Amino acid sequence: MSATMRELTDGDGFTWQITEAGAGPAVVMCHGFPGLGYSYRHQIDALAEAGFRAVAPDMPGYGGSDVPSDVAEYANDRIADRLVALLDALDIEQAVLVGHDFGAPAVWTVAEKHPDRVGGLVLLAVPYSPDAMPIRPSELFTKMSKKHFLHLHYFQEPGVADAELDSDPRRFLRRLFFALSGAYDYLHIWQHPTDGNGYLDVLPHAPCLPWSWLSQEEFDHYVSVFTDTGFTGGLNWYRAYDQNWEHHADRHHEIAAPTLYIAGEADPVIAMSGPQSLEKMRTGVPDLRGVHLIAHTGHFVQQERPEDVNRLLLDFLRDL
Repeated sequence: MSATMRELTDGDGFTWQITEAGAGPAVVMCHGFPGLGYSYRHQIDALAEAGFRAVAPDMPGYGGSDVPSDVAEYANDRIADRLVALLDALDIEQAVLVGHDFGAPAVWTVAEKHPDRVGGLVLLAVPYSPDAMPIRPSELFTKMSKKHFLHLHYFQEPGVADAELDSDPRRFLRRLFFALSGAYDYLHIWQHPTDGNGYLDVLPHAPCLPWSWLSQEEFDHYVSVFTDTGFTGGLNWYRAYDQNWEHHADRHHEIAAPTLYIAGEADPVIAMSGPQSLEKMRTGVPDLRGVHLIAHTGHFVQQERPEDVNRLLLDFLRDL
C-alpha cells in the first residue's frame, strides 16, 4: 500500500504537510529533532496494511509544515492544541498518538489536556515524566555546560547553532544520526569543553553510508529537506524549554490512556534521564501496558529496529 503526501490547512490557518495511508482507526505519529514525517516511513505502510489509518505530519517548524517565528509556538501546550486542530482537520475524533523524541512530550501533553481525543499513547525514546525540572531549564543547562559540552545549552542562543548546522546539513545529519544510534555512545561528547566548540566540533566522525538501518537514498532525503528549510524551526523546540517549565503547573499530570513505551537499550535519553525515570513513569501512567528496551539499539528506535517496533505497536493497537 503506497503512502501519499499532501498539505492541508487546519481551522487555525496553520498549514501542515502530512504523509498518510490506509483507512480505519487513526494512528498519528509525531517526530522529534531532527526528524520529519518521513521518520515513520517503516511504520506507515505496516499500519495501513494492518487496517489502520496512518498519519505522519511534519511537525511545526519542519519540512513542508509552517515554521512559526515565535518560540512560544513551540511550547508543548501550543503544540498539543495544534495537534488537536490537525485531528479536527482530518475528521479524526480520537486517535492513538505516537511520539518520538520531542514528539513524545507533545503527544502526552495532548493526553493531559485533551484526554477525550486520545485512545492510546505510544512513547518512543522519551519516558513520561510527571515532574518538572528543579530549576528553570536554561539555568540548569548553563550550570551543566560548565562541566562539559551540552547541546541543550548550545542550542539556546538564537542564530548560533542555526548558522553552524545550516552551513553543512549533510555533515551534521550524518554525524548526529551515527552518534545517537546504537553504534556509538553519545555521552562521549560530554568529555569536550563548552568553550570554543560548536556541535560539529564534538560530534564523532561517522562511517560512510549505507548503514544497516539507513540507506544512502533515505539519508539524502533528510539532507535535501533540511538544506531547503534549515534547522531553526527544530531548534526552537529546544528554546521553548523554559516556557514548558513555566506552564507545567497549569495541568494535571497523569496519563489515563493506555500507554506503551519503547526505546533502544542504548538510547542516551535513558542515561540522561536517569535509571529511575522508567519507574517514575509508572507512577504517572496507571495503564502502562509495556516497557520495552530493544537491545543494541539507540535513539532512532523506529528506524533502527522497525520490525520490532511494528510488532510491538500492532500488538498494542489490537489489544485496545
